[in-house]
Amino acid sequence: MSAPGRSLQGSRVLITGAASGMGLATARIFAQEGAEVALTDYTAASAEVAAKALADKGLTVHPWKLDVSDAGEIAAVVAEIADRLGGLDVVVNNAGISAFSPIDSYDYETVWTRSLSILLTAHQRVIRAALPHLRTSAAPRIVNIASTEALGATARDSPYAAAKAGVVGLTRALAVELGREGITVNCVCPGPIKTGMTAAIPDDAKATFAKRRTAMGRYGEPEEVAHITVSLCLPAASYITGVAIPVDGGLMARNA
Repeated sequence: MSAPGRSLQGSRVLITGAASGMGLATARIFAQEGAEVALTDYTAASAEVAAKALADKGLTVHPWKLDVSDAGEIAAVVAEIADRLGGLDVVVNNAGISAFSPIDSYDYETVWTRSLSILLTAHQRVIRAALPHLRTSAAPRIVNIASTEALGATARDSPYAAAKAGVVGLTRALAVELGREGITVNCVCPGPIKTGMTAAIPDDAKATFAKRRTAMGRYGEPEEVAHITVSLCLPAASYITGVAIPVDGGLMARNA
């Protein structure tokens, strides 16, 4: 067996929810490494704005509208992207929403259903649509973005925590199922990260939480998550599969 390389030059990459935050950082790093990146997001406008922002930095990505709550759109768009790029080597399931609701809330069922649809069901649909193309790749990689909420939950976030725990379970099961084909399936679990989802939290509250709960005493940057995601997609990462990696500044390592 020849030693696999560390170059992503020419790799064909699909990233969901990539117009901002961790998704955009991931798209940028893949593009910097020479990959062909399909940057997808909920609206065409948001995808195009993100692609323009990267173009201004000298990076080229291909913007696509993809609503991951729409099964038909997933099937059509993944096929379009694979046709445009000439195949797929990497799928990053990053699209997500915030889904907090007390168990006795009047709208809990609505939040639950939407959470499972976008945060879990969409992952398997994207993978299923991409699988025929990944099977022809020399270094097929799937990375699902979950959360430390899958490993230790917060009050009033049971829809989100349940969906993210499901992502970890899906990752492990598919790693076992697809391993003999050389397809790796891994999961990244971000902790407190500076993204659009956490933007509404006051800075002083962020600082207090980070100092109390994380080993590093700060919130993470989207790029710090993105680099781990990209690393799992290297050809050299061929014997890493079925893992859930916390990127959390030591959040899960602390007792209190």
